[in-house]
Amino acid sequence: VQLQASGGGLVQAGGSLRLSCAASGRTFSNYAMGWFRQAPGKEREFVAVITRSAGTYSTDSVKGRFTISRDNAKSTVYLQMNSLKPEDTAVYYCAARAASSSAQPYTASSAYEYWGQGTLVTVSS
Repeated sequence: VQLQASGGGLVQAGGSLRLSCAASGRTFSNYAMGWFRQAPGKEREFVAVITRSAGTYSTDSVKGRFTISRDNAKSTVYLQMNSLKPEDTAVYYCAARAASSSAQPYTASSAYEYWGQGTLVTVSS
């Protein structure tokens, strides 16, 4: 699976961005899709996941602000980010994992087999 992330940029605090991750190469609907981020000097951290059955799970720091969704017809996963804060500044990565279970939410980066190249989100105060 090849993943291409896009949609990052510079935004003021309180603003919004929508990240996209287009997948190619395999049957997209067979994959759980996740978003991770890595801030400067920090380890990569889990942000959100959407399962094969479109169940979603996100980390506490983004709940109520970020929404993950998928469009299987377009082989694309999205991350809608609202009420952005300076601490959301990071490179955001999408990831894919072939999932035998339709409902399993994978939150560990080690669980993912394929990664996109990352897109930079910068939130100014």
